[in-house]
Amino acid sequence: MNDSRIVFALDLPSLEGARAMALAVRDAVGMLKVGLELFVEAGPRAVALGEEARRPVFLDLKLHDIPETVERAVARASALGARMLTVHASGGPAMLRRAVERARKEGAGLEVVAVTVLTSLDAGDLGAIGVGGEVAAQVERLARMAWNEGVRAFVCSPHEAARLRAALGPDATLVTPGVRAAAAAGKDDQKRTMTAGEAVAAGASWVVVGRPIRDASDPLAAARAIAAEVEVARRGRA
Repeated sequence: MNDSRIVFALDLPSLEGARAMALAVRDAVGMLKVGLELFVEAGPRAVALGEEARRPVFLDLKLHDIPETVERAVARASALGARMLTVHASGGPAMLRRAVERARKEGAGLEVVAVTVLTSLDAGDLGAIGVGGEVAAQVERLARMAWNEGVRAFVCSPHEAARLRAALGPDATLVTPGVRAAAAAGKDDQKRTMTAGEAVAAGASWVVVGRPIRDASDPLAAARAIAAEVEVARRGRA
């Protein structure tokens, strides 16, 4: 197992394509992310790609439902062998607490990861759904609430990583999507982005990378280049 801190997003529409890409880049990434598109297409078979590629799976389903439903889903994700599972922090204290407790009870090593504010949203978007103030303040508010319910891993944009690291300390695991190659920043639907090195320098534990690797002419070379950038940033932060 390598020590890469890249979570590679398997955002592909077919299991076959995801398998090919996972096997192609596994030597340069530390974890594989299975999101909604692939999970809806292939279900548990998508999670099984982690065992095939010998990489843990970050199951990014962003659960948000009543506590009982989420707790049962956590049990199933644990049985599938996922290493991390995302839930929306905005689901509230009871949902978060029961998710964490169920993951612990299952004893399979699944970690519940609370999603704070999606990287596609800005302050205007929050205002439209009735949340006032700046994005960073809402991210911290949700993270502190989740922390109090036992959550120790969080999804935030790179722009909030430093604030959450300062608020929660070294024991928090911070996963940052919205990571882009320097030349491609700002060219998609994510609004709060940084490069991988910038994200790690700001306090990220893991960086989620999809398109810069998936769409590269040589995905493995692209993954290795980003992994090297991350490692430099990690050494600089130490």
